[in-house]
Amino acid sequence: MKLSTIRTAYDLLTGTATHTEEERLEVIQVFEDELTKNATAKATKEDEYATAWDAVKEVLSGTTAPMTVADIYAKVEENLPEGFGKGKVQYGMTHTWAGKVVRIEGKPNTYRLK
Repeated sequence: MKLSTIRTAYDLLTGTATHTEEERLEVIQVFEDELTKNATAKATKEDEYATAWDAVKEVLSGTTAPMTVADIYAKVEENLPEGFGKGKVQYGMTHTWAGKVVRIEGKPNTYRLK
């Protein structure tokens, strides 16, 4: 967001300057665009993690032995969304899917379904 947009918004909110209706609508549009962009990015990320979870869950449900992230990733790599690397699988295991898996402390940690 440009500094001029922030300045105009500040002026409109505090009443410190007079702006045209066109300027006011422009600021509103910038804010709406920013909010929409963030919501779209969040929805895309949630979809990616949901797709990845389906693949990870299938691998974990096929075994009773706990698996490392590296082992899980090796088995699901081709079924993951484009650009979804091992680091995102690790993040999913420790954050997004933490309530669905059991982490077994070790070097390295291993995971199994709850």
